[in-house]
Amino acid sequence: VFNRKTGEPPLINGWIPYLGKALIFRKDAYKFLLDQQKKFGDIFTVHIAGRYITFIMDPFQYVYVIRNSKQLEFHEFANKMASKTFDYPALSKGKFPELKENLHRIYQYLQGKPLDIISDHMMKNLQDIFEWKCSQATDWETEKMYKFCCSVMFEASFVTLYGRVPAADGHKVISEIRDKFIKFDASFPYLAANIPIELLGATKKVRKELIHHFLLQNMTKWLGGSKVVQARQDIFEKYELLGDYDKAAHHFAFLWASVGNTIPATFWAMYYLLRHPEALAAVRDEIDHLLQSTGQKRGPTYNIHLTREQLDNLVYLESALNESLRMCSSSMNIRISQEDFVLKLEGNQEVVLRKGDWIALYPQILHMDPEVYEDPKEYKFDRYIENGKKKTTFYKAGRKLKYFLMPFGSGISMCPGRFLAMNEMKMFLFILLSHFDVELAENKAVRLDNSRMGLGILLPDADIAFRYKLRS
Repeated sequence: VFNRKTGEPPLINGWIPYLGKALIFRKDAYKFLLDQQKKFGDIFTVHIAGRYITFIMDPFQYVYVIRNSKQLEFHEFANKMASKTFDYPALSKGKFPELKENLHRIYQYLQGKPLDIISDHMMKNLQDIFEWKCSQATDWETEKMYKFCCSVMFEASFVTLYGRVPAADGHKVISEIRDKFIKFDASFPYLAANIPIELLGATKKVRKELIHHFLLQNMTKWLGGSKVVQARQDIFEKYELLGDYDKAAHHFAFLWASVGNTIPATFWAMYYLLRHPEALAAVRDEIDHLLQSTGQKRGPTYNIHLTREQLDNLVYLESALNESLRMCSSSMNIRISQEDFVLKLEGNQEVVLRKGDWIALYPQILHMDPEVYEDPKEYKFDRYIENGKKKTTFYKAGRKLKYFLMPFGSGISMCPGRFLAMNEMKMFLFILLSHFDVELAENKAVRLDNSRMGLGILLPDADIAFRYKLRS
């Protein structure tokens, strides 16, 4: 380690030129960062595969990074990565003036009143899929849990966003797309790490096939798609330089963004509830109570309707979901310095940055901090509840934290679909627990697979069998 210009953080270089600390970082970023923090304090720079990444480890300093969105940019980096990963042309201002801004504006369809509409459709579609999949389950049926979550969530999201596939075998068409999606998704961490797709076996072919599903001639056949996808289509039509394939690639990228992290997050929420009977009982109790108080009957043949307020008031459901997100999310929040500048932090600290330097927040460190979360490795379903209400005050060193749970990123890089994702996961669990008795069918611990560290929700390292039957 050598100190650089005055005010630049200590640099951790690694002994292999170019790769730097990439390999050890990939193996276990969480442990690596904690080790460096012990040695070098809360701010240090690591050389990882040709990039210089300055990590800010103190959660009280997060706000200074998030606030500085002028000098610390995110979108350009995200757009570059996405255009490579999903095979559409970079959103350059020259070729596609204002395309980025126009697409960004569409996210208004995922909040407020339009969010209620899309959530209602999602609820109806989830119920239809549960009924189609499970209404025969008068006796115990056994399935693999990840596969089950994947099948239900993928189809519900697909139909809600893009519409129903009217063919008699609509389910089959969607499950074919899903199988390809899973293959592509397995290569996602490599694509995100800039590994050429040519080196990733069949990934290139699979990606091409997936994109073809979203060509206009296929999408026009689907019925009842969402406003948000329709609005995206309308915008793409205005750009003559965007080819049909490019537009389709954008639609495919949007699908990935909608389900890539929601599926594993749903799995973990369900897995932890089934591992902890007292959590399962409390959440189910809350769900049954809501149905009773609104005079709705449970069971696959009844249509359950939930308002946003009712969903929001399920405090045990939300807390249990947040607790599993705390344990399984690992997203690195990246910003890129647009110029040489001095980032001013609390306590008169300054970080001297060069143009092109990366700044990274790694919230998993915060999520697993025993000072913020007592016994952080333990699942406590009611961690986000205090006196029967939502708990939003968490402390470190006696000070209240502004940021304590960050599964969806932060500031300008925050996931625009986070409200829909939360609703969707709550509704999945709501239907599952109101309609079915559910239990684990094998006794084994599933662990986090760390190969997606820094990219969002970690996947499980194995699947696990569970069983379900209709509640009497």
